[in-house]
Amino acid sequence: MSDLSGIIKAYDVRGTVPDQFDERTARAIGTAFIEMLRESGDDADQIVVAHDMRESGPGLVAAFARGANASGAAVINVGLASTDELYYASGSLGLPGAMFTASHNPAKYNGIKMCRAGARPVGQDSGLAVVRRRAEQLLDDLNAEADGPSEVENRDLLADYAAHLRSLVDLSGIRPLKVIVDAGNGMGGYTVPAVLGDQVLPALPLEIVPLYFELDGSFPNHEANPLDPANLVDLQRAIREQGADIGVAFDGDADRCFIIDEKGDPVSPSAITALVAKRELAKFPGSTVIYNLITSAAVPEIITENGGKPVRSRVGHSFIKAEMARTNAIFGGEHSAHYYFRDFWFADTGMLAAMHVLAALGGQSRPLSEFAAEFERYSASGEINSTVDDAQARIKAVREAFAGAQFDTLDGLTVTLPDGAWFNLRASNTEPLLRLNVEAAKPDRMASLRDEVLAVVRG
Repeated sequence: MSDLSGIIKAYDVRGTVPDQFDERTARAIGTAFIEMLRESGDDADQIVVAHDMRESGPGLVAAFARGANASGAAVINVGLASTDELYYASGSLGLPGAMFTASHNPAKYNGIKMCRAGARPVGQDSGLAVVRRRAEQLLDDLNAEADGPSEVENRDLLADYAAHLRSLVDLSGIRPLKVIVDAGNGMGGYTVPAVLGDQVLPALPLEIVPLYFELDGSFPNHEANPLDPANLVDLQRAIREQGADIGVAFDGDADRCFIIDEKGDPVSPSAITALVAKRELAKFPGSTVIYNLITSAAVPEIITENGGKPVRSRVGHSFIKAEMARTNAIFGGEHSAHYYFRDFWFADTGMLAAMHVLAALGGQSRPLSEFAAEFERYSASGEINSTVDDAQARIKAVREAFAGAQFDTLDGLTVTLPDGAWFNLRASNTEPLLRLNVEAAKPDRMASLRDEVLAVVRG
């Protein structure tokens, strides 16, 4: 019996090509996706697909499209795209979509992020488990691979995507900025010239300095994962050497962005969440903003100060998107540099977040380090992973060690101390790891609390 549990996870499909994930599997998933949509009452006569710069992408997309065609669905193939461009296609065309990408994973990986019409996510509890079971059945049925008539239309939506983003954030009147962008050989190298440059739209007051814009799914310069500090070194050096105002790093499929100030220092995703929230609340006063529980305590403070309603969420895009839909939130932010916008079909887009930062920076005269400081109120540890034999036993030991503190179990264990310092300890869903995040008012207090918790976790 076929078993796709190794590649179909909670939120998407991801595996090594071709040993875990090949074109035959992609074809089965294409058929299963259409059948799942129809069984749940969705219109699935047509879907839109796209792929990132990985070498295996075009072949996997073609196989997926054959599977969709076999179920009677026509396919619009956008071709090369960032994940948020695929979300734009799904939202603007009102069609279900499938993005072939493995995001920041190494070159040997590929995968699929699927969505319903309007960029609504497909996860384990919203259709992905059904897709997995049906695809497994198709792979075991030797008679299930007869191709139907090919109905694939190739369409370029890059200019439309760029124009839509420009309509959401006006950068035309800002002061001139020198911006170094590290695309990590990923899809930012394709979308940045269209959105921020003059490739398809009039020039903006931005001097874009490209770093690793060549599309190359082998990632010859560094991994396309800006959350790993090792992958920011080249960008930080270029900013300091060239006197840039700001640096922007994208991950492989360009749905996440990371911001670096003019000194070469990272600006935390929590600060970016607070900054964008302030801007969105100025446009839509009194709106709800979602933040996950390991972003800085400054985030709900700043949301409240600007008249918004902060709503706390579990970690993970499926939880954020569900809360945004439930509350009609204007914006949502995560510590992992995912940013979600109501006016982008509640989907995440790194490019739109970067544009908000550029608009805010260019709309005033201070350097980014000084401007961003008002959103960075506390000292944070960042996420620290510990390998453990029994995650729940370690969490229980930590709870006992901090008896008398305030506990919260929305996602893992959050412990708040009387002086306002707090930490969250969460077990990984896929590895024998505990993930620790600590925040306190001062660096020395953060460090002492971090070390105290780690001593118990690794005890």
